Amino acid sequence: MDKPTLTISSSVPHKKGFALILTLSVLAVIIALTNVLIGYMDHVRRDATYTKALIQGNLYYADLKEILEGSKPIGSKLYPQLYKTSIPLASPDGRFSLMIHCRPLANGVNINWLGLGNDQQMKKQYTAAHNVFDAIVQRYNLEDATRLQDMILEAIGKPDERFVQPEQSRLREKNGIISYQQFEAILQRYQFEADDAKVSRVPWKKLFVFNEIKKDKKGNVISGDKIDGDYLSPELISLFFDIDLATVKEEWKESETKLKTFVQNMGEGDKYSTKLFTKAFLPMTGCEVSYRYGGERFMFRFEDIQKEVKNFEFYGK
Repeated sequence: MDKPTLTISSSVPHKKGFALILTLSVLAVIIALTNVLIGYMDHVRRDATYTKALIQGNLYYADLKEILEGSKPIGSKLYPQLYKTSIPLASPDGRFSLMIHCRPLANGVNINWLGLGNDQQMKKQYTAAHNVFDAIVQRYNLEDATRLQDMILEAIGKPDERFVQPEQSRLREKNGIISYQQFEAILQRYQFEADDAKVSRVPWKKLFVFNEIKKDKKGNVISGDKIDGDYLSPELISLFFDIDLATVKEEWKESETKLKTFVQNMGEGDKYSTKLFTKAFLPMTGCEVSYRYGGERFMFRFEDIQKEVKNFEFYGK
């Protein structure tokens, strides 16, 4: 008997396979589009949260400004506490909650004093700034101190020089070096030109401050000529009064120890000058405020200078 002939047709399976491939391709496209849309929506949500958080930050800032600039300013009593620790503020219902921390803006040698060589009224400040600068050069063995000093003086006199890039447009209206970002640009330029990596080891933020020097119509200095002595860093005390740094770190308690008493106990009381250092509260403060919004934490900064709250800057998360 002849064996039956088996005919295997491949037409149907091929059609099913093609349909399956087509379906997978469509699914892949749909999944990809879905991911793009989800990512876009998430981006939009984040932008919306950021914008709302900025608005909320502005409202908080406006409230704080009103309080601090009120008919009875409380800064002189509040800030010394905020210098020591962050303080939480919250409403009874829990809807309002923020954390505020502040630091003095005059707890160092003003870098702009280096440019006051021809100002007899500020001779003491000029000498102090140069003494600290020279001490830095010696302690950290900088390669080309003359070039660095020239760059600093050039920036103080011409803040729009090419190696000084103000980080905020409002800075272009002011003279001198009035932010660490400006000064940092000078340091980076110097390090590149002099090939001196040692300049990055200097704790500049602990030694200098970057405040504008203001004068009245008669030419008398009304701001920027004093140092908040009781809030100095151990590094600055060591350089300024020529005291061993390890000893200062062991004995000095910022805001708790009085500078005049401290240097007198160290045998360096003759270097303390009331023309430079003040024991009274200096109304020059910078604050950071953090708060939660939409399950995330945001932050803004402001300054309170001479009882004028200004320079609001939102830093986001």
